[in-house]
Amino acid sequence: MRYGLTFPNGGACGDPRTLAELAFLAEQAGWDGVFLEDYIIWQGHFDQPAYDPWIALAAMALSTRRIRFGTMVTPLARRRPWKVAREALSLDHLSNGRLILGIGLGDASIDTSFSHFGEETDARKRAGMLDEALEVLAGLFTAKSFSFEGKYYHLQEVSMLPPPVQQPRIPIWIGGIWLRQGPVQRALRYDGFCLYKEPPDEDFTVEDVRRMKALVDARPAPATPFDIIVGHAVWQRAPDPERERAYIGSLAEAGATWWMEYIPPDEYARMRAWIEQGPRRIR
Repeated sequence: MRYGLTFPNGGACGDPRTLAELAFLAEQAGWDGVFLEDYIIWQGHFDQPAYDPWIALAAMALSTRRIRFGTMVTPLARRRPWKVAREALSLDHLSNGRLILGIGLGDASIDTSFSHFGEETDARKRAGMLDEALEVLAGLFTAKSFSFEGKYYHLQEVSMLPPPVQQPRIPIWIGGIWLRQGPVQRALRYDGFCLYKEPPDEDFTVEDVRRMKALVDARPAPATPFDIIVGHAVWQRAPDPERERAYIGSLAEAGATWWMEYIPPDEYARMRAWIEQGPRRIR
């Protein structure tokens, strides 16, 4: 089991300089990964500052040496996939192969990053855009000659160099709601489940993770490893550390590979204190 933190890209401590400091602290405290939300307007709050996650990720890459990092998650339908591919390849090289891309549909019903900037809000159309954009990303990550003709995206023959440090590609985790066919089947074509349950205040059970693992094991001839990411639905740790370790251990035994904790925006000292506790590793 690996242990990661997800940071906000908004609020008082969401700026690139502070996030780089927090990533450094996380590495020193023994965490295995640090991930960022990807909002234009942070969680739809116009009264809160927000910062570009890709610039913050570059700062985080330069402040660390070992820890994995990435987005959790990028709503790819509001981005040009070839621009995301170029950004991802640059971060992959900057970090010597530590980037993980979390990709999802996004929720246009609450995210003003869609509604207030003229982006597509219809979920079915965005799902189609997302599937095509993922194909484009995967094709460009090969660094070989690639073309694409879809409903939403059109690429003439092109190759994108340099190839990624990570082979055969930069890992792509897929977000969405567990048990919905769209995100589940989409994730199985790539490299990880970073899903949540509906209603969103429910934690994953051992049986949930076993079902995920069975789906992963049934994939035909997978070319890449596959991660199953889990964590608490609420923004807090369980009050009993040993009971929580037992819960994490049961999920790991069922097949989970990452335990993720979200740190909501707060005063710097409180966010630092959370990080410096270190992960509650299973024994």
